[in-house]
Amino acid sequence: MLQKIKHYILIGILLAIGYLLASQHIIIVDKNFKLLKKSYLSFEYTFYIITDKDPEDIMRIDLLRDAGIGDLMVELDMLTEVEKDALEKEYESDTE
Repeated sequence: MLQKIKHYILIGILLAIGYLLASQHIIIVDKNFKLLKKSYLSFEYTFYIITDKDPEDIMRIDLLRDAGIGDLMVELDMLTEVEKDALEKEYESDTE
């Protein structure tokens, strides 16, 4: 019985880890990481390194832009608020 309970606990932990990975973007900056909530469950861009990447290349990705990567880059001083708004406007109009 105890073995069965341990098995169920292990399955629960693995499911929780899977849900976390499917619901969050893990943005890696230097040796730190930040979490951004995904707009829907998926494993696309779960881990994304923004160190030494051009902000335009990052903002080009719809999933990251929808999750608020622009605000994170402003917080990290990679962009100004004006630059973020301009890039969001540019890439939002591309998708319409």
